[in-house]
Order: sequence, then structure tokens, then C-alpha cells
Amino acid sequence: MTRRLTLALAAAITFAPQVAHAAPTLDGAHMGWPWALPFAGILLSIATGPLLFPKIWHHHYGKIAAAWALLTLVPIAAAFGASTALAAFVHAVLAEYLSFIVLLFALYTVAGGIHIIGNFGGRPLSNAAVLAFGAAMASVVGTTGAAMILVRPLIQSNAARQHNVHVVVFFIFLVANIGGALSPLGDPPLFVGFLRGVDFFWTTTHLFAETVLTAALVLAMFIALDVWYASREDEPHAQMGAPRLFGLINLPLIAVIIGLILMSATWKPGITFDIYGTKVELQNLVRDGALVLVALASLWLTPDEHRAANDFTWEPIREVAKLFAGIFVCIIPVLAMLEAGRDGPFAWLLDAVTHGNGEHHEVAFFWLTGILSAFLDNAPTYLVFFQLAGGDAKELMTTLAPTLAAISMGAVYMGALTYIGNAPNFMVYAIAEERGVKMPSFFGYMLWSGAVLLPVLALITFVSVA
Repeated sequence: MTRRLTLALAAAITFAPQVAHAAPTLDGAHMGWPWALPFAGILLSIATGPLLFPKIWHHHYGKIAAAWALLTLVPIAAAFGASTALAAFVHAVLAEYLSFIVLLFALYTVAGGIHIIGNFGGRPLSNAAVLAFGAAMASVVGTTGAAMILVRPLIQSNAARQHNVHVVVFFIFLVANIGGALSPLGDPPLFVGFLRGVDFFWTTTHLFAETVLTAALVLAMFIALDVWYASREDEPHAQMGAPRLFGLINLPLIAVIIGLILMSATWKPGITFDIYGTKVELQNLVRDGALVLVALASLWLTPDEHRAANDFTWEPIREVAKLFAGIFVCIIPVLAMLEAGRDGPFAWLLDAVTHGNGEHHEVAFFWLTGILSAFLDNAPTYLVFFQLAGGDAKELMTTLAPTLAAISMGAVYMGALTYIGNAPNFMVYAIAEERGVKMPSFFGYMLWSGAVLLPVLALITFVSVA
């Protein structure tokens, strides 16, 4: 079904270039809240599928995502015309989805070629050093890349310990989430903001102090807890061995990825291609094509045994690609209704995040973005609240900078509150379970995250958001 839908839409795009400049737009002011049901449905499917019906989900998640996408596009075509549905689909694919998934693919492929051998020792200070290094690395190679590089050697280093669950839990907090807050490479929602016009270094300069404070507080709690657990254990810790890094060719390839992202933000040749109403800029096409070549170069230059040692497979990125294709289609009517502002059906949500005089309520933006990111997915949640805040990147980076900071921090930090808040969370959970770590249940993990993160987030609210 997914393949037939893709081929049909591709054919429609191919044979409709002559009306590209007259492509109709979706008027969100004339839509009601039921148009958001497919978006809510696909997010609930992602949240509950792996937990409630894992076998069905893992075999058919692509079909489920395609079904929700069809339930979005077909009603749009019926109510507003096939040309409107096609224009909306083209915009979602070319303006939102394509660059997003290409970057994730490149980072996943390149990071998957880096293999670390060695034993970190499993002691409190060495564990803390790994968590701190991983958190710092997350904004360079992405939370998924950093997590996949470090999680296995960290688990191996703590395998002999009687208490090691907390090590993986804090790894999720710091490496798979909080550490990714300082660049668009770090976490998917921030790259969505970059695609919407947010400067590459905006989060670095505006969230640096808050991210360092958040990470430092969580890391201090980890050290105190790990020291306490270590004092109760009888077994000696493993001997520390000097870590050895393999797949070094991928380090300059990561630098190339960063350079390509910066290039697309600074090189503006002024050449655009209009594809059924969606303007595609030349610098973005060059960037995305080059990112694919970087990924292919990593596959060619990295010995296969390095990826095999990392248990590297294509399934995680394949799942992300299929699910986010569905998400970016299902969010089409939601964004249209949000763009309608107070004339649209989500005027009540706008009231919830604004004061009586119309000024933004940063605390509401922070917590609503964060809580929804925890139970849905933080990338589309970020996009919803970005649009709710006006959707103008230039204004959000300047006069509304506190609002954009609140949205960014909420999406990234609170993605750690549940296993489903950010893609790497469940991947780390699965790897840890496979390697014998008795990870907490879904709600057990929430007890951990609530006890550790909520006090820290409350402090951040008081210090930086309010």
C-alpha cells in the first residue's frame, strides 16, 4: 500500500508541473478539530504500538503509518479538491520531510561506523565521565549517534555490578536527550526549527547556560546515587582498559556533515525551483545530495566488521523514515489550522499559551511542549508549538527569543520523561534488555524520570523560563 501510494503521488507530481505556480493552499480557518484526528491517531499508535501489540507493530508499522496518511489526504482531496491535497503533500515531502530524514540517515550511517573497544571500569567517576562526554557529543553527532556509539561499552563496563539499571536510565536522560540541545544536529526538533529558518548556532548561544546547568544537576544526582550503590556492592569493579576507537574515517565525515549544514545556512545563490507551489532552494538540494554521498562514503570506507561489532542494522532508521513520513503528512491539517490563528479551531490553545494582553506565556510554552513531547514525539510537538508561536523564525529568534527557547528546551529536555519521548530512548532500552540489564517498565521508568528530572525542570523554570 505504501509503495502504490508513493508511485501514484509521484506520477501526479510528474504530470502536473504546468500548474506549479497556481497550486492551491489549504485554508485552516474553514477546518474543524476532527481534521487533527489522523495526527493524534498516528502519534498514539507510535506511543502504544510497541508496548500493547509489539509483534503486530514491528511487522506492520509502515502500513499503519500509511493508513493514517491516507486518512489525512483522501478527506482533504474530497473536501478541498485533489489539487489541494497534492500541493499539501508535495510541500510536506519537499519542504519538511526530505531534508529531515536525509540528515538523520547521514548521521546514523556515519555514527554507526564508529566502534569503541575497551572497559571504562564501571566506577562512579568513570561512568560520570562517559555520561558527560556522551552529552557533549550528542550535539555534534546527534542523540541517536552518541547513544549508539557509547551505550554498549558502557553496559559492558558495568555488567559485573549488582546495581547497573540506574546507569542506563541516566544515560537516556543525558546522552539520548539533554545533551542534544545545543545544535540542530543534536535532536530532531531542533533540526525542524533549522529547516524553518532558525540559525544553526541560535540554540548554542541561547540555551548553553540552561543546558549546562540541567546536565550538571542531573549528572551530580547520578554521581551521588552511583557512589551510594557502589558502596553497597561486594563484587570488585572491572579493570579499566584504555578505550580504542575504530572507524576513524568517520570523524572527518562528521565534520563534512557539519560543514554542509553551515553551507546551506550561509550560501544563498537565490536559485529556487517551484514544484507545485513548493519552492525548493538550490543550496538545500546541494546539501541533501551531498549528505547522501557522505553516508555512502562512510559505507564504502568503513570496514564491515566495525558496523557488525556495533550490531548495526538498518531497521531503526527504516522505522524512523516510515513513521515520520506518516507524521509529516498527518500534521498537514494541524499546521493549516494553527496558521489560521484565532480564526482557526485551535484558538483555545493559543489562549492557553498567551497572557490576557496577548503576550506569550513562556512557562506554558515550556511545560506544554515538554509534556506533550514526553508522550508523543518531540519533533512534531516542537513543530506544532513553533507554529502556534507565530511560525516566523526571524521574530522568534529576536523579539520572541524567550518563547523559542522555552519551546526548544521543553521539546529536548522533556523527551527524556518517557521511553517514547525521543527515538533513542527505546533503542537504548532494547539494547540494555538484550544485554541482560533489567530495565524498569514504562511506568517504572516514569517514576525514575519524575523523581530525577521534574525537580530539575522546576528549577530551570524558575531560573530561566519564568
